[in-house]
Parts: sequence; C-alpha cells; structure tokens
Amino acid sequence: MDQSAPQARCGPSIDRTCDVQSLGVGRTWMLVVVTLLVAILVPSPGDSSEARRTPLVRAVEDARDAIVNIRGQKIVATRSADRSDAPRRVNGMGTGVILDGRGYIVTNFHVIDGVSKINVTLSDGSNAVATPVSHDPKTDLAIIKIDAGNRALPTIRLGTSRDLMPGETVIAVGNAYGYEHTVTRGIVSALHRTVQVSDVQYYHDLIQTDASINPGNSGGPLLNIDGELIGINVAVRVGAQGIGFALPVDKVLTIAAELCSLQRLENREHGIKLTPIVDQQDRGQGLLVSSVEAGSAADRAGLQAGDRIKNVGPSSVHWPVELEISLLGREAGQTVPLIVRRDGESLNLDLTLPTSGIKVVRAREADRAWTQIGLRLQPLTGAQMRDTTNSKYRGGLAVMAVRAGSPAESQGIRRGDVLVGMHVWETVSLDNVTYVLKQQRVTSKGPLKFYILRGNQTLYGHLQMASSPRPTQSR
Repeated sequence: MDQSAPQARCGPSIDRTCDVQSLGVGRTWMLVVVTLLVAILVPSPGDSSEARRTPLVRAVEDARDAIVNIRGQKIVATRSADRSDAPRRVNGMGTGVILDGRGYIVTNFHVIDGVSKINVTLSDGSNAVATPVSHDPKTDLAIIKIDAGNRALPTIRLGTSRDLMPGETVIAVGNAYGYEHTVTRGIVSALHRTVQVSDVQYYHDLIQTDASINPGNSGGPLLNIDGELIGINVAVRVGAQGIGFALPVDKVLTIAAELCSLQRLENREHGIKLTPIVDQQDRGQGLLVSSVEAGSAADRAGLQAGDRIKNVGPSSVHWPVELEISLLGREAGQTVPLIVRRDGESLNLDLTLPTSGIKVVRAREADRAWTQIGLRLQPLTGAQMRDTTNSKYRGGLAVMAVRAGSPAESQGIRRGDVLVGMHVWETVSLDNVTYVLKQQRVTSKGPLKFYILRGNQTLYGHLQMASSPRPTQSR
C-alpha cells in the first residue's frame, strides 16, 4: 500500500501536471493568435488616426493651402419706391485657387466684378489685398494677384477634365455662406452641360455635380479624389437640390493662359506657339512647341518646333499658363534659362525677353495723361473690346498703370479698366485724351467727369484735379 499510494498520488498528480502544462502551451498559442488578430483587426490609437485619413481626407489636405477666400464690397443699383435707381453697397464673397507661387489666383469674374477692394484670406489666416490682372466675362473667369512677399505660396495640383467619368467622386471646397474652407463631397452627375443664368450669361460645356455648392463657393475648386483641380465651381440651379456646375479645368487653364499671356498683359511676344495638351501622360513630357515665330525671342534663343519645354527658370512647366506666368514681370533684356528636350537629349537655352511692345512714347499725349491724371493708357479697337469685355463701344483706352497719389488713383481707377469717355467726348485714342485735357474751358470748371468700363459695368466718376475727390458710382 505504501507503494500504491504514492503511485496513486503520483499518477493523478503527474496526469494533472501534464494536463496543466499542455493547457499552458495551448493558452500561450491562443494568446499569441489573439494578440496578432487584435493587432491586425483593431489598430492602436496611433494607427487609428492614420486609418481615418481616407483618400478623400488626403485630397483635401493636399489642396487646402492653395485655396483662398475672397471678400469685398460692390455698389449695385436697386429700384426704390419712387422707381428711381438708388445705389446700394453690398457685401460679396467667393473663393479662389492659387495657380502660381508669386500670388496669381484664378476665380470667377462675377466674384470680383465691381468690387472696389478685393480682400483675400489665405489658409493660414493671413490677409492680403488683391489686384485684378485680367478677366474674360464670356467664360466668367478672372485672374487676380496678391503680393506674396519673399515666400512662394502653395499652388494647386492641376488635373484634367478630359477623362472625367459620370459617377466619379468629386470634392468641392469654398467659402460657402462665409464659412471658410467648407468641404462637400459628391459625384460627377453629367458632363458637357449648357446653362443660362441670365439674359447675357451662358455657360457651355459644364461639369454637373451633386456636391453641395452654395453662395461663396464661386471661383473655388472642384477636386478629384487625388486632390487635383478638375474644375472651377461657378453656378447652382436655383430651387434644385444637388445640382451644381463647374467649369472644366482644361478650359479654365486654356483661358487662363490667354488672360496671363505676355502679349496681353505686357504687349510683347516671346514667339512660342504650343500644341494643346492631349492627355495626362503627355503633360509629364513638358510643353510641346508646335512652331516658333521667325525673328522672335524664342527663335533667337534657338528653340525649334518639336522641342519639349521642361523648365522655365527653376520651375517645371506642364501647362501653357505656367509658361506665360513665369515670364511676366521680368525686365526687358533679362535672360530666362530654359531646359528643353530635343530628340531625347536635354538642352539648356537662354530666352532673352524683348522690350515692351507698348509704345510708351514720350509724346505729349502720353505724358499729359500720366502727369495730369495719372494714367498710362493703351488703345483698344472695338474688336478687341468685344473680345475682352463683350461691349459694343467703338473703342477705348486700356489702363496699363495708375500713378500713386494721382487723381485717377483717388477715384479708384485701376489697371485693367478701360477709359471710354471724358466730359462729353469718347476716348478712342490718346489724342482724344490730350484734346480734353487741353480744353481749359472744361478743366477749369471743376471736376472732370470720366467713364470707364470694368467688366460688364460702365462706371463714372469725377477727376478732382486739385481738390478732394468725389466717389465713383455705378451707372
């Protein structure tokens, strides 16, 4: 019994010990498996934040810093009880997109049309006052510029509207009802829509989306899921739900290139003709030169048809608007380095910018307009005015510069306006201005009435030659 008792105690004891040991091993493996599953299926707090950064979130993050909010006041005519037109000051709001790090911004023309002071707020909360650069009422696009100082502003990534698909996810960002950087999501509902918003304003080839677009979204970006600009939000269907419209980015960038062209803004030619971009892959190869004007700056630099312009200065270029903006504001005779691909080889060329084509002659009419009223003027033909302002005026004088502290500046006349009349005479040429300013019987009677065309509006005011000015009013 002494032997059996220990055996009996030992047997069960050994058996139980073995069971516990095997169970311990099983539990260990189970713990390992469960831990792995938890790690895979239930992310840690740090990983959870990353998991929440969906493609949509990343798209907004990528684009946000290049989106600005625009505010301003404009004077509109309202019909009062006695049926007279009474001017009224109203607040306006909109959105813009930074195209170039030096402060060039694209927005809708109706956002800035008639606005006396264009206030821009950047994503970091800093504020700046923008200057109108150029506009196109037909497509409702405008380029404005803020002073970037010594920093390079963040720019939007440019996509294409050529391959958009109905049902594709899109994102709208804008200053909706004054709520800055409001983000809404939707899909492409349809393509190539034509929309009439007034008796004179038609939009063609629009993107229709159900992303919520509200007052204040105008001029803001429509993004794809990669955070690329594919359109500029422009209009909503009043009374409808989920019907908004955007200008396709390919059209926006084509018009922007014209609005920012060296020829249009500084009246000088570089001589480069580019082949329109066809697809995304083609964009990555640089700008394709279709022809070079004989004797032009590009011709003298050695540029040839078939070349691919990869860089202008330190900046790579993928769209014609980037080429045009990169050449603006440079001194005549300044050399701009180009990196060009030709027959598979990389070439370095030097483009020397020509002198301005604006005939700033030291003639009396030019000097008189500059010294007496503070305007540098350039004649426009009736055809040019119809193309740029959709007006029926016989012609006018484009305001190319305004002298600080001048009567013109005190009246709010700015670059881009078109002077169409002074006193009772039209101003089609510089001679017309000279004639008016020479008329002592006119200038000695007090403030000199003037008429300017700004977008679709004709504004008037009084140039106070020696005393305090009177405010400009809508006509």
